[in-house]
Amino acid sequence: MRHLLSPLTRVGAENYDRLKNLQTVPNDTHTERAGEDMEHTITQTTGNTGEQEPAKHGHKSYLGIGALVMIVIAAVVVGSRLFHGEAATAAAPTPTVVVGQPVHKQLHGRLQFLGQFSAVDQVELRAQVGGTLTFIGFKDGDIVRKGSLLFTIDPTPYQIRLDQGNAQIASAKARLELAGTELDRAQTLQQTDAGTIENVEQRKAELRSAQAALNEAEALVRDAKFDLDRTHVFAPFSGRMGTHLVSVGNLVSGNRIGGSSTTLLATIVSTNPIYLNFDMSEGDYLSFGRERAIHKDALRNKVDIALSDESSFARQGTLNFLDNTLDRSSGTIHARATVPNEDLLLTPGEFGRVRLNLQSSREVFLVPDSVVTADQTDRMILVVAPDGIVRTKKVQTGALRYGLRVVYSGLSASDRVIIGGPPVRPDTKVSTKDGSITVGSDDGSN
Repeated sequence: MRHLLSPLTRVGAENYDRLKNLQTVPNDTHTERAGEDMEHTITQTTGNTGEQEPAKHGHKSYLGIGALVMIVIAAVVVGSRLFHGEAATAAAPTPTVVVGQPVHKQLHGRLQFLGQFSAVDQVELRAQVGGTLTFIGFKDGDIVRKGSLLFTIDPTPYQIRLDQGNAQIASAKARLELAGTELDRAQTLQQTDAGTIENVEQRKAELRSAQAALNEAEALVRDAKFDLDRTHVFAPFSGRMGTHLVSVGNLVSGNRIGGSSTTLLATIVSTNPIYLNFDMSEGDYLSFGRERAIHKDALRNKVDIALSDESSFARQGTLNFLDNTLDRSSGTIHARATVPNEDLLLTPGEFGRVRLNLQSSREVFLVPDSVVTADQTDRMILVVAPDGIVRTKKVQTGALRYGLRVVYSGLSASDRVIIGGPPVRPDTKVSTKDGSITVGSDDGSN
């Protein structure tokens, strides 16, 4: 059998393709062709070994030898593949990662919030008198000064009322003057016994009536003048105009007490300074309140501000309001800062970030933000142990400072944090290359 296997192995490689082709032959001719091929193969094999065997065996003998040949070929092919696979696995190099020690720093605390700008003053300009709109004195979006004429409503009917009131004043003054003269005459006659007391009393009553008529006429004049003045709408303060809501020629309605029955002409908002409103959580409010109680200087109310497209907190404001209660539904308290707006870039409704600086400090570690991974609710960092095995460490992280992520707990100064190299998994054997963590600027940090 040993003499037979050696030539069969050599011939097996030559006839492997021929045996594979047998699988594609229909079932009714498969056995016959396999027998012919095996007969040819065995004849060559026995001829090479010097043992001539007659090729007059039955189909069962051929099939048995063919099966033996296929087993040997499969063992050779599969064995060689397994051998090469194990060799490739054994030859794979150990990955090299870059490691660095976390940066140790003493940092002052900071609180950051998202806020929204709002106008200090905002007014709806409504008509207080009715009439036809005859003039608009601004373009939509203009910056106007306090006292600028914005709208004019036809003043003609109100001027007529004012003129009527002035005429009534003149008539009342004439009656008052006459009543005074008649009273003096009646009093003179009474002193000479030519007049009666009843006549004097009557003249006094007429004088008081004339004075009341004059007062009434003067009140009507003030009323008419009030309406006449309201036909001209002026800017109540310097600010930015919105769009005009009524065009020239339209009939507007108005009354002195306002309400929905009056016509809204436009809106105006103040621009400088401007408010920044934000909400503090209960925990942040307690931290800030304790800091504010300790440090009583003016800096305790200073805040740093950055717009949504700004990387640094270049603007400053002053905290000027804290609400007196916390919102029970959200657990927050409302706060507000006043921000200068000389360049008029800040607009009501715009969002901005506000940062409160605390005086208390804390020792922390800084690592690149990219090395911190999330594991559900936990934060993890990969480090290399002294034995070269990758380990995970659960850490408590904070905001970005100096361009790096703050780590409050979970790391030590001797830890070798993986900061570069190919991706590796925990419990993997790696080789290390020393690197360093670069500390950036803290101006634009959170």
